[in-house]
Amino acid sequence: MPYYIILGKWTEQGVKNAKDSPKRAAAAKALIEKAGGKWHGIYYTFGEYDFVVIAEQGSSSDENVMRDLLTIAGQGSVRTKTLKAFSLSEAEKIFEKLT
Repeated sequence: MPYYIILGKWTEQGVKNAKDSPKRAAAAKALIEKAGGKWHGIYYTFGEYDFVVIAEQGSSSDENVMRDLLTIAGQGSVRTKTLKAFSLSEAEKIFEKLT
């Protein structure tokens, strides 16, 4: 199953309410898991992005993932950039089909 690497930046509102970030992360986890995805974790980071989330698509569709990310971003505390990722074994199946 594909994975998603979600890079997040806090908005000004998100910074002002940084202490609520664990609650927002728990709500995001519940939303992703309700749609059939799997939450692998959130990591707070220094640099260009404030956090990274790793999630698995599971039985969810790309459309559900996009809906969930828009729901989360629509709350005004974060902006995200999402990368769809494949495990080595998934990528090997793709590479085998190269001519």
